[in-house]
Amino acid sequence: MTSFSENTPQPQVDLEETNISENFNLQLNSETGATGELSVPTTSESKQQPEKAKKSGAWPVFISTFVTIFLAEIGDKTQLTTLLMTAESKSPWIVFAGAGTALVTTSLLGVLLGQWLARRLSPKTIERAAGIILLLISLTLIVEIFYEYFKS
Repeated sequence: MTSFSENTPQPQVDLEETNISENFNLQLNSETGATGELSVPTTSESKQQPEKAKKSGAWPVFISTFVTIFLAEIGDKTQLTTLLMTAESKSPWIVFAGAGTALVTTSLLGVLLGQWLARRLSPKTIERAAGIILLLISLTLIVEIFYEYFKS
């Protein structure tokens, strides 16, 4: 008669291809001086690392985004259009609400598109594509300027 354990399929684990340290959050212990010794971080250590990344990462990204967008928007066509609409309508708060809602909506679309692209393409590919698109826009504007200049 065979035992229960002999009839039960046993999972096969290839230890060479499994990265145990990633699966169980193990770290090399450098304090003992022994090579290859693994230690499990304490609960407070493992919780501190993601919390530090979240705390130190959010504000620099927010500030960088705010300053970049703020400086890019000063004096652009959106601001000039808002200025003209305010002067014509004599309702500055209504124009402010409409312009603000439009800017938030376009920013949301940009974030959603960026998130969608980030899941499908590498950051390097996105940077190159953005660079090529900006170069094409610049070349198109330069060609239009020369065409208008030499046309007359």
